[in-house]
Amino acid sequence: MNEEVTNGIKILVQPYFEGTQNKAGRDFYIFSYKIIIENNSNQTVQLINRHWEIFDSLNGIKIVDGPGVVGAQPILIPNDKYTYKSMCVLMSTYGYMTGHYEMINLGTQESFEVEIPLFELVNTPSLN
Repeated sequence: MNEEVTNGIKILVQPYFEGTQNKAGRDFYIFSYKIIIENNSNQTVQLINRHWEIFDSLNGIKIVDGPGVVGAQPILIPNDKYTYKSMCVLMSTYGYMTGHYEMINLGTQESFEVEIPLFELVNTPSLN
């Protein structure tokens, strides 16, 4: 698992290759990823927004911004964890994702960014 800690918030990421899908004679590569957000701070925080940079070796970088994650804006009290799984589709067998979450400290109402570690999206058999 890839991990990054910012202001006591730990992000752990585990990517998975799920397979290929053919549409109109073109293969697309499906990747999922599991993210665990751990609040190791002594503050209650809420995840408000996400910012992703998704690199596809055949398609360049795509930026995705939006509220929350998978339809939720979770609140994490100290020592709490939030886990979710999501996916992305690439045109190539190699890419990566990185980004950050915008969080709010609910005690002070101050917002801050939590880094998401870069993780590779790789169709492992294609590397052989």
